[in-house]
Amino acid sequence: MNRSDVDARSVAVIGMACRLPGASGTDELWEVLRDGVDVTSETPPERYDVNALYSPQPGPGMIASRRAGYVDGVAEFDAEFFEMSSTEAVELDPQQRLLLMTAWDALEDAGQRPDELAGSRTGVFVGNARADYLEIQFRQGLQSVTPSQFNNFRSLLPARLSYVFDFRGPSVLVDTACSSSLVAVHSAVQSLRARESPLALAAGVNLKLRPDEGVMMTQAGALAADGRSKFGDASADGHAPSDAVGVVVLKRLADALADGDRIRAVIQGSAVSNDGRTSGSVLTPSLAGQVEVLRWAYEDAGVNPADVDYVEAHGAGSPTLDPLELSALGEVLGEGRPSDRPLLVGSIKTNIGHAEAAGGIAGLIKAVLCLEHGQIPASLHLDTPHPQVAWDKLPLVVPGKLHDLPDRDRPAIAGISGQGSSSLNAHVVIRQGETRADAPPAKGGKPYVLLLSARTPAALDALARSYTAYLGPDGQGSAYSLRDICYSAAGRRQHHEHRLAVVGSAHEEMAAALGGAGGTPGRRASAAVRAADRYRRGETVAWNKVFGEHGRFVPLPGYPWQTRRYWPGDERDDDDGDLAAWVLREHARTAFDDGSTLDSIGIDSLAKLRLIVQLSKKSGREVDPEDFGQLRTVGALRQWIHALEVRTP
Repeated sequence: MNRSDVDARSVAVIGMACRLPGASGTDELWEVLRDGVDVTSETPPERYDVNALYSPQPGPGMIASRRAGYVDGVAEFDAEFFEMSSTEAVELDPQQRLLLMTAWDALEDAGQRPDELAGSRTGVFVGNARADYLEIQFRQGLQSVTPSQFNNFRSLLPARLSYVFDFRGPSVLVDTACSSSLVAVHSAVQSLRARESPLALAAGVNLKLRPDEGVMMTQAGALAADGRSKFGDASADGHAPSDAVGVVVLKRLADALADGDRIRAVIQGSAVSNDGRTSGSVLTPSLAGQVEVLRWAYEDAGVNPADVDYVEAHGAGSPTLDPLELSALGEVLGEGRPSDRPLLVGSIKTNIGHAEAAGGIAGLIKAVLCLEHGQIPASLHLDTPHPQVAWDKLPLVVPGKLHDLPDRDRPAIAGISGQGSSSLNAHVVIRQGETRADAPPAKGGKPYVLLLSARTPAALDALARSYTAYLGPDGQGSAYSLRDICYSAAGRRQHHEHRLAVVGSAHEEMAAALGGAGGTPGRRASAAVRAADRYRRGETVAWNKVFGEHGRFVPLPGYPWQTRRYWPGDERDDDDGDLAAWVLREHARTAFDDGSTLDSIGIDSLAKLRLIVQLSKKSGREVDPEDFGQLRTVGALRQWIHALEVRTP
């Protein structure tokens, strides 16, 4: 590896978002990590009846642990935002639903407007190994199998993102078991380096909705009895599963710098390897395989392994894998390392559990946060060091408390490891992002216009409240200039139908205007007021002319999702027995009147197939597909259903 080529081949992490146990975003995740919190919990009854399955003694059909890591609100989704009907939302795998919202959050965090990316060769790479929702539906029996279940094949996870956002680049599902999402990151990096994609989303998603894998692991003696990952501890007893959804937005470093993006971290290199026949079986981890992937990753990154400050380990809490992983790290990253500078090693799995195919993306997000904050959180549940690890000879430390990264007059460097039961190893090398000094916010001056928009009035009200808090004395926006905030809101956010625009020359003045208490703008604000009026009317405004020079992109409040619960078996009222009203409420994706065509409101051929089945059940008579297929408008549908009800005995 020619080190002079490193920056030309490096990739920037410009945005990220997550939904993890105990954390609905990266800020909440950092609080969990910083405070050393174990967020695993008892299995909730809506997943499965753990009381009926739990047994401390392995037995047929039994599960050895009551706990795991669970994401709250897996049934919650903003169907209206994504123009889905209620029926579509219920039928769609919640992995797809949560991935859609998390991807939008990550794009907003990156300041990338989905409407401007539409039609581009943006790539999507998703690590996943579960299809629990589809499996649960199939288990209802062959009579319950419907065409809608085509939508829940795992290959649709990346395809759904590409379809919704109109991304035309590669759209790939990666399944290498527990290394899947890190391999997705590696694949995205390769696509960017090859200039196949100008931008890429790398993601991992894992929702544990059924107990089958836990029963299997109980039989194999590989499930942690207390539901906790005890990385490096003598009591480590195996896998502690977890939900997770994570997305990172990646761009070539040179392009990100040229575009004024926020560089959260830089991926300098990565590698994947397979153990081959270096171990006793395909399921047995290999020291040789882990040593090789580490050497290859740091060669690709142009980094001396002895210079690495922190490694986010695979850290599964396995009595066999932990000693191998720590030994490999000691062998490769310990060579030539000064005795007074041990390698720090930790694992997010000790906080949230093992997120399986999404575990690597969770580890990457943690590592980025560590570099941003300059701190390494404690790795939990390490009370008695594992006796098979040569702790006195390996130059590494697993922190037991929050640990500051030392200042070495260079960007800190971290590695992230992942291993899969497929014998596929992955390692990603990152360094701290490009630091930019924040200019102190001016106390007052030129008036600017702040733009807010949302898909619904309720969401717009919620967004206004978020910005009011953001602009307050204790809000995140207090660290940024008002000009940069307004510039970012105008140019780095997609603009929706429902709009709000306020004018002010200071943070407190803008916050007051959002709350409706602002004063009348003076004559100096006339240009901003005119631009605000045009924006509210839905006109296109050349904001580059309004703002003049380019501003700097700064973090802004995210979209306020207006979610509802969508889950099979959750029956809702049938609109006082009005069958036509029920059909339209459950299947229409947009507002409509009697003249609206069925196609325009989202009742397509697949929805019509579902409706034929549902109407037959609700009316008690067979529905003729040919008659139904001739319907074109909402008014015709209402009349036809009314006639159907009249004819029903």
